[in-house]
Parts: sequence; structure tokens; C-alpha cells
Amino acid sequence: MNDALAPESARLLAWYDRHRRHLPWRAAPGVAADPYAVWLSEIMLQQTTVQAVKPYFERFLASWPRVEDLAGADTEDVMRAWAGLGYYSRARNLHACAKAVAADHGGRFPASEAGLRELPGIGPYTAAAIAAIAFGLRAVVVDGNVERVVTRLFAIEEPMPRAKPLVRACTDQLTPDLRAGDFAQAMMDLGATICAPRRPACALCPLNEGCIARAQQRPEIFPVKLPKAERPARAGAAFFLRRSDGAVLVRTRAPKGLLGGMTEIPGTPWSADFQLETALASAPMAAQWLRLPGVVEHVFTHFALRLTIFVGQSDAPAPDDFRFVGDDVLDGEALPSLMRKVIAHARSFET
Repeated sequence: MNDALAPESARLLAWYDRHRRHLPWRAAPGVAADPYAVWLSEIMLQQTTVQAVKPYFERFLASWPRVEDLAGADTEDVMRAWAGLGYYSRARNLHACAKAVAADHGGRFPASEAGLRELPGIGPYTAAAIAAIAFGLRAVVVDGNVERVVTRLFAIEEPMPRAKPLVRACTDQLTPDLRAGDFAQAMMDLGATICAPRRPACALCPLNEGCIARAQQRPEIFPVKLPKAERPARAGAAFFLRRSDGAVLVRTRAPKGLLGGMTEIPGTPWSADFQLETALASAPMAAQWLRLPGVVEHVFTHFALRLTIFVGQSDAPAPDDFRFVGDDVLDGEALPSLMRKVIAHARSFET
């Protein structure tokens, strides 16, 4: 934009100076942001709520205060610390990125969008956010909150995600040359607190005078979205095997793919045509397997899963690529939410 600070930007920044959220990764007014903290928070916040991220962010910083500390951490420790936050490829990319920054950039994040985008796990949005917030560069930052604000301001009728280029262009018009980082965070805060998906508080919005959706009295229809396709269903079985000393059989999933690098209770492949009658052919060890009542349900981004749980006991050695873990330390493994559900279901039937 030509003007250093347009009226809309000035109003939003004035609102932000009074009402900004206090977040553990956000620098205080007048204090330079820490690129490491900004990067860590932005990776964690991808498709995850602020409230869910806060304790994870604080634990990561306590364990690894600098990017060099995280780069030198054991992969298992990083995955264990991430367990429960979901989208586990983020954790693998996080560790890879820390190593790249430490090894190739002397522990300093590149101070440009182009340089940031060369790092593992950093896409266009994250690069723009870090560039603006951590380095004060003018960058166009568009997350879900910003999309909602902008589609309402301009009453963009094109459905998402087809409207993304137009939303970015409109955000570019609004983004000031000065205080671009504060502007990006102000837009995020506005969408999170005022321009909410349901019942937006339009009377309190610093941009309400120019909001077309408010003038049309239909803010809640934006952003327009295409009807969601029905989520496919898959099914499978999991085998919860105890040794007589209480240890539980687990394995670590392959590094890449869904839940990559995480600890799991062994099971069958997950498929749409899963046959319960043949499930025991995939059991990891011979045992007197007992099928438990009920199923464990879990929803992934692209499919819904139902797992039948079998329990058994054996003192035979663990097969290759499997291991027994003591029950007292099992909960400290890098267990994704699904596997914690499986373990809780199996434990609920034990006396």
C-alpha cells in the first residue's frame, strides 16, 4: 500500500494497543520479539487452538530455551513432548528446522520471507508471520481469523478456499508499511475476540464503519464455504498385550506418514473394508486374545476411525521392532491421542 498507515490500519492498531491479548509467546509492547518463540508458537498454532498450545509452548521453552537446545534434543524426547498436540509431522519438521537453523544459520533465523521458506516445515503463511512479527518486515499474514475478518469487511461472496487469493489481495491492501507485525497480530486478535464465527460483537469492532457485511446485516454468512464432503470411515483392531509383570507391548511407527515417529499399541491396517473376523491374523504375538466390548472412535482430518480392542497376555520375547514398556512409564511415551484412548479403553476392563 502507498500510505504508511491508512485510516483502517490506524484504528485497528489503536484498538490493539488497548486490547491486545497477553500470550506467552508474544513480546511486551516496545520489546523486540524473539524469533525462536515466534517460530515455535506459529508451528504449534497450526490447526490448533491457543488454549491447547499454551502449556506445550511453555514446556518446550522450559526444556529447550534456545533453538540450539532443541536442535540437540533426542528425537524421541521431542516427539514425547509433542504427544497429544496432534498433526505429528509438525513435530518432525520442527526438529528438522531447529537443526537447520543451528547448523546452517548459526542459530539465527533468516530475516526474510524467502530465507524462512527454505527451512523445513515453514510454508508461506508461517514465513510471513515470522517475518512480520519477529523481524518487523511488511508481510501479508493470513490465517483463519484474518480470513474471517477480511471476507466480512469486503463481503467476499466467493467460497473458500477458492477465495484465498482474493482474501490475500485484500489483506495486502490493508497491511501497513509500519508496525506490520503488530497489525498481523491485531487482525488475529480481532478475529479471535470480536469478529467471532458466531455472534460477532460488531458494535465493538474498530473496523465496523467500513465493514460491508455489517452494513448488509449478514456477517455470520462469511466466510462462505462449500458444503463439506462426508468424511470417509475406516476401521481396524488394536492389540493390547501385557506381560505378567504388567509391561505393555508397543512399537514406534515409521518416521513418515500419519502419526509418524509416535508410539503405538500394535494393530491391523486401517481400511474401509476391514474384516473383524480375520483381525487376529494381524496380532503381533500368539496369545489368548479377548475382544473387549465397544470400540474406540477417533476423528482424523480426512477420515473417521473405529478400533476394536483385543487384550491378551504373554511372557514371550517381543518380536522384532516391538518392545515392552513398563506400565509405570507407559503414559510418558510419545503416545498420540488415539493411542491414549486405546490404552484407557483396555485399562477400563482390568480389575
